[in-house]
Amino acid sequence: MEDEKKYYFYVLLCADNTLYGGFTTDPEKRLATHNAGKGAKYTKLASRRPLKMILQESFETKSEALKKEYAFKHQSRDKKIAYLKKQSVEI
Repeated sequence: MEDEKKYYFYVLLCADNTLYGGFTTDPEKRLATHNAGKGAKYTKLASRRPLKMILQESFETKSEALKKEYAFKHQSRDKKIAYLKKQSVEI
């Protein structure tokens, strides 16, 4: 049912120690897609893989999840790390 659909914002830790934020409705499937080199352009580089999902947050609406992704992607690395630490994620 559409009413029960969840939308997720997620953060990946790349093998080169960079961070990638994204949006999905199926976090496990999306991680597998990224690790297969078929995800976003950023994660297609072999030097960025393997990827590890270090955070996922669920939202009731697609709009909320996309806003979270946008806000995360437009921060400095230091601010991203500070946000992750607030969420009890250690890098």
